[in-house]
Amino acid sequence: MKRVFLLISAILIIVFVVVFIPIFKVFSFTETRTNNPQMFYINVSKENGFQIRFTHSIHLTDVLESYEIQGSKELKLVSMEYEDVAIGMPAYAEEDQTLTYENGKYTISYKNKTIDNFTLYVGNVDYDLFFNYDNKEYNLKENLGRGSSYLFEVKTVSLYDKLKGVLIEDE
Repeated sequence: MKRVFLLISAILIIVFVVVFIPIFKVFSFTETRTNNPQMFYINVSKENGFQIRFTHSIHLTDVLESYEIQGSKELKLVSMEYEDVAIGMPAYAEEDQTLTYENGKYTISYKNKTIDNFTLYVGNVDYDLFFNYDNKEYNLKENLGRGSSYLFEVKTVSLYDKLKGVLIEDE
């Protein structure tokens, strides 16, 4: 009788740990400005680099932002590549940045710029917004709500959190 109780207790503890303890690393897109935020996520593999590619709404040219995961959750800004320096795009480098121009593209490289998260606004326009990771491209306009904003971060979640959230699939 005592062995059965111990076995059942051990099984319940293991199930609790597997279901409720955060052990899965994900790219999380959590809705902001809503009473019931939904989390959308992409599973993180061993690859640390990722990119966000979007079409600039005024210039109508692609902008490519490159990042790396530092440590467990911190994001390092690596570079931003774009074609036009007018409205909304920097024409000069600030402290700890370098600006280069090659083959018709400007590239700002960051030396030691890290952040914990940022807010991503998904505009209600028919321009590209893609997340590139691990040789896959994820169309955020198809998976996230247009006209909504999302807190983007790398975080560790539980199986329960993943089941409540929405997995973003690649194209």
